[in-house]
Amino acid sequence: MTTRTELTEEPGETAPGRRSWLREHSELGVCVLLLALGVLVLTDALTMDVDITQRGPVGPKTVPVVVGIGLLVIAALLAVDVLLGGRGEAEGGEDVDLSEPADLRTVLLLSGIFLGAAALIEPAGFPVAGALLFWGAAFALGSRRVDRDPLIAAVLSLITYVVFDKLLGVPLPGGPLMGVL
Repeated sequence: MTTRTELTEEPGETAPGRRSWLREHSELGVCVLLLALGVLVLTDALTMDVDITQRGPVGPKTVPVVVGIGLLVIAALLAVDVLLGGRGEAEGGEDVDLSEPADLRTVLLLSGIFLGAAALIEPAGFPVAGALLFWGAAFALGSRRVDRDPLIAAVLSLITYVVFDKLLGVPLPGGPLMGVL
């Protein structure tokens, strides 16, 4: 009788069972991400320079410290649950075939578009960077309508800019379009 581990091993694998163990415990990746975020939030909060007049029982450090500790606790609890055999259940209507590998091209395209938009926000302004982000995301996810996608992306970006900058009072860089808007 063969076990599941023996069936999932690939020929030539250097550490037998290691790949299948990692696949069965893939939720540990979420634990690592939560742990890293918790450490980052706590580090930023504890190194925050606070003016002496702002000190008190509830200051600007309180919420980030609570959030950072919460992230660390959740990461630890999730890791214990996963190592004890807990597994997340797929949604009832989820149509993802988990036996297929991830579409690395799409992931890399979306990552590059996101990083490019983040780099362009200051010099080009949010309307331009946002339009490129929306258009690039649509392209990376499969839309090839070059006649309408740029227009929809520009309208979405301008609406987002106006709502945040003008209506909500959250300042976003306007870039070269600052005088026009």
